[in-house]
Amino acid sequence: MTDALDADVVIAGAGMAGATLALALSTGGLKVVLIDPQSFDAQIEETFDGRASAISFSAFRQWRALRVAPLLEPHAQRIEQILVTDGKNPGASAGSPSGVALRFDAAEIADRCDGEPLGYMLENRQIRAALATAVGAAAITVLAPSAVARVEVTAGAAAVYLVDGAVLRAKLVVGADGRNSRVRQEAAIGVTGWSYPQSGVVATVSLEHDHRGVAYEHFLPAGPFAILPLTERRASLVWTERSARGAALKAARTEVFEAYLRRRFGDFLGEVRVQGPRFVYPLALQLADRLTAPRIALIGDAGHAIHPIAGQGLNMGLKDAAALAQVVIEALRLGEDIGAESVLDGYARRRGVDNVGVAVATDLFTRLFSNNNPVVRAARDVGIAAVNRFGPARRFFMTEAGGGLGDLPRLLRGEAV
Repeated sequence: MTDALDADVVIAGAGMAGATLALALSTGGLKVVLIDPQSFDAQIEETFDGRASAISFSAFRQWRALRVAPLLEPHAQRIEQILVTDGKNPGASAGSPSGVALRFDAAEIADRCDGEPLGYMLENRQIRAALATAVGAAAITVLAPSAVARVEVTAGAAAVYLVDGAVLRAKLVVGADGRNSRVRQEAAIGVTGWSYPQSGVVATVSLEHDHRGVAYEHFLPAGPFAILPLTERRASLVWTERSARGAALKAARTEVFEAYLRRRFGDFLGEVRVQGPRFVYPLALQLADRLTAPRIALIGDAGHAIHPIAGQGLNMGLKDAAALAQVVIEALRLGEDIGAESVLDGYARRRGVDNVGVAVATDLFTRLFSNNNPVVRAARDVGIAAVNRFGPARRFFMTEAGGGLGDLPRLLRGEAV
């Protein structure tokens, strides 16, 4: 089997994490094959994925190092400030807080982060389009639409059987194929997690007034309501509702939806109009029991899926891509087997603790902020006020959220592997 390899690495899943990993590995001279049930053309359709993502400045540095950033920059909105408020009712307090509020400002950490913003807001379809262009320019083989049916592992390589009967052989197979990962199932890796009784309602809106690069997160009893700045005086809305209400909002007539939206928004950004389709996503936490198996590694949602309350889901997958690319390319340069257990253990050690820590933190935040218990509300308001008054704590949280702390893989520092 090892004498007839079709690739060095087969990646199941050509989404944002999988495509980023493919580009990173290709810069190290590895032959990569991407497999996905959806073609790139389908992935960039407006109806495929209505979400936008807050990309940490370290993750954006990775795209700069991979030369994807020039394709993204026209669509990237800098997040200059984040305003977090806590209230019992919807409305304009999101824009002009009269109660407990916490403000993060990129200017506070400019000296330690080379003037980077707190992050960049990008519509997922624009990210997918840029990555598709970069993958094509790198001449990476993409098999789509296609999917993995079965994976067989031997001492020397792995065989990936596709649904159309084709077989690919490689030293390493990466599962970047989402929460229901077939690669994870084939590796007999279990998961731990639970669903939340909530859905995330997502829509893009046009604004009468300039948002000035401010992201608003307003905590209400049903869950957070976020107004996230986009280019061209637009915003991405992500608000959490009980699942039944989320489904009703998706089905509501546009004028009914906008009326409800005005109650949530207030008028501090002027007239608000919905653009394009609405989306509703069920919310859940899911962690793979481990990130590796013989000749198999998991990245992105295949390894971890979390609540969007802190905007860290995609960033975790991009961190996975940077860490895995580094250990694999370094192993290749040392003449080691890139799918060996010792190599993959280095990846698992690097990402396992961070993934679990972020998942636990987001679950705690979800439970803390998605209720109206007066005792819990009082405790969290005290915490918000304390952090807002204590500059070092604010700067620590901003730098950590941006991916500026710890032993970062080279790509997250903006360096080539």
